[in-house]
Amino acid sequence: MNQLILASQSPRRKELLDLAGFSYNIQASQLKEEINRNLSPAENVQWLAEQKATDIQTLHPEAVILGADTIVAIDGKCLGKPKDKEEAASMLQLLSGKTHQVLTGVTIQSENRKETFYDQTEVTFWTLTQNEIDRYIETGEPLDKAGSYGIQGKGALFVQKIDGDYFSVVGLPIAKTVRVLETFGITPF
Repeated sequence: MNQLILASQSPRRKELLDLAGFSYNIQASQLKEEINRNLSPAENVQWLAEQKATDIQTLHPEAVILGADTIVAIDGKCLGKPKDKEEAASMLQLLSGKTHQVLTGVTIQSENRKETFYDQTEVTFWTLTQNEIDRYIETGEPLDKAGSYGIQGKGALFVQKIDGDYFSVVGLPIAKTVRVLETFGITPF
């Protein structure tokens, strides 16, 4: 049976793999995540997922590697993780009262094969007050999240509606990921 390695430290991706019932190890890629301004949001998340998976594949050529990355995009602009509280506030103000896209790219690769795909979900925020934004930033939650919010946490209070895969917004389109992993001989339960 093939060994699965998650090339991410994301607790949300870990929770989703646990929920599905996978046996796996974690070895996070140490590559610096930088958005390439010459690529579209869809190209960026797939490129970043591939970079992470390939980085770990070189260390474990016999394993099946799962790399993933999530980006928030609005008006064609990619929003990664904020550098500080000020950038988090700016991102949340930009998302306030609007619909944005959350894209999660996934690469699953072995020594002989690579599958890369992405999922896109539309998320609409309520109009946020400056007080709501300030209080949320003080929780610390937005500082390690793409687009400065976590839909699975207190950021859920900002979401008016979503159109697409909720789990992709969390960080991994788990149903599609399961189906692709099965083609690599990796099954849950």
